[in-house]
Amino acid sequence: MSDKHLSTQFDAELSGISTRVLEMGGLVEAQVVQAVYALTHFSHETADQVIRQEHRVNQMEIDVDRDLSTIIARRQPTARDLRLLIATSKTIGNLERVGDEAARIARTVQRLMTTGMSSRLPVADVSFEAQLATTSLRRALDAFARLDAAQALQVIKQDNEIDAEFDGLMRKLITYMMEDPRTISASIDLVFVVKAIERVGDHAKNIAEQVIYIVKGADVRHSPLDSVENAVQ
Repeated sequence: MSDKHLSTQFDAELSGISTRVLEMGGLVEAQVVQAVYALTHFSHETADQVIRQEHRVNQMEIDVDRDLSTIIARRQPTARDLRLLIATSKTIGNLERVGDEAARIARTVQRLMTTGMSSRLPVADVSFEAQLATTSLRRALDAFARLDAAQALQVIKQDNEIDAEFDGLMRKLITYMMEDPRTISASIDLVFVVKAIERVGDHAKNIAEQVIYIVKGADVRHSPLDSVENAVQ
C-alpha cells in the first residue's frame, strides 16, 4: 500500500473524528440552551430532555476516545498530527463536562419547580450570562473546526466578560438574600446555576487553548493573556 494511500486514509480518519467532535459540541451547546430555557420558562419537560441526553454525551466521549487511541496505536503520528489527536481527546473531555453542567442546571430547575422561586430573582440576567457562554463555546468549536488560532485567542479574551457577568450576578444574589431571607433557598440554587454557566465558559476557553496548541505547538494553559497573544502571533 502506497504512502500516499495511507496518508489519504489517515486524513479521512482525522476528518471523521473532527466531524464527531463538532456533533458532540452541537449537542452539549443545545443542552445548555435548553437547560436555561427550562429555568426561564419553568419547563419540567425541557429539563427532563436535557437530563436524558446526558447518557448520549457520555457515550460519545467514550466512543471518540476509543477511536483516538486506536488511531494513535495504528498510525503512530508525530508532530502536529499527534498534537491534534491529543488536543481532540482533551476537547471531548471538556465537552462532556459542559454536558454535565447542563444536566446540573436542569436538575436544579426541577428542584426549584418543587420549592418555588421568587419573581424578584435575576433570571433574565442568568439567561444573558448563558448566552455569553454558549456563544463562546460555539466560537471555540468553530476555531477547532477551522484550526484558527486567532479566533481561539478571541474566545480566551471573552472569558473575562463571562467572569465579570458571573461576579455581578453573585453580588445581586447575595443582596437578595440579605434583603429577603425568604429568597435564600432559591438564591442558593441560582448560585449553582450561575456557577455552572461560568464553567461552560471555562470549558470553551480550554477548548480554545487546545486549538492554539494544535496550530502553534504552544501549551498556553494557565498562561497570562500577553503570553497567549505572543504564542498566537
